[in-house]
Amino acid sequence: MKDEIHSYIESLIKERDPLFKEMEQFAIQHNVPIMELAGIEVLLQLLNMQRPARILEIGTAIGYSAMRMAAALPEAEIVTIERDNERYEQAVLNISKSEYQHQINILKGDALEIVNEVKDFGSFDAIFIDAAKGQYMRFFELYTPFLSKNGYVYTDNVLFKGLVVNDHIENKRIRNLVKKIKSYNEWIMNHEQYSTTIIPVGDGLAISRKQN
Repeated sequence: MKDEIHSYIESLIKERDPLFKEMEQFAIQHNVPIMELAGIEVLLQLLNMQRPARILEIGTAIGYSAMRMAAALPEAEIVTIERDNERYEQAVLNISKSEYQHQINILKGDALEIVNEVKDFGSFDAIFIDAAKGQYMRFFELYTPFLSKNGYVYTDNVLFKGLVVNDHIENKRIRNLVKKIKSYNEWIMNHEQYSTTIIPVGDGLAISRKQN
């Protein structure tokens, strides 16, 4: 039933720009993890309600989500970080083919190492975490000091294909990764400075609101 519901919801989503559909196919063919369709639609709806002026994205991949956010929020500025050389180059190419070049600043580097470079862009109204899952807590700690008053943090993949409820994972690497995601979820849900809700859409989306 879950797969049927998922397919039904996706069937109702409006047609995307041809460039976005091309990127979705590229991601499938080259095994690039981009946000699931239903998940990004929810994220974009939330951002439309929030109306952030500046967004920080940790994990560009091929530029898909940055471009989707730029399309949904034409007045917003997006700063996005990617460490992988090949994906960075593909993102630069995709962004250059779009009408969103003036909105998106793509930085090449490890998000754990270029904090000072990001700091130069000033404060952010929203932070979207979608990079190395084992580093979610560290990303949160490093970049939320740049979050504006009443800002939001959105974190993708917090349910990790449902494996967060599986206590018998044979693959050691996956088991350790799931353990870190579960630790992040428990940590952020109990954070004194943020109010968090996890939505079971896409691969799981956590929404954390900064408390005054």
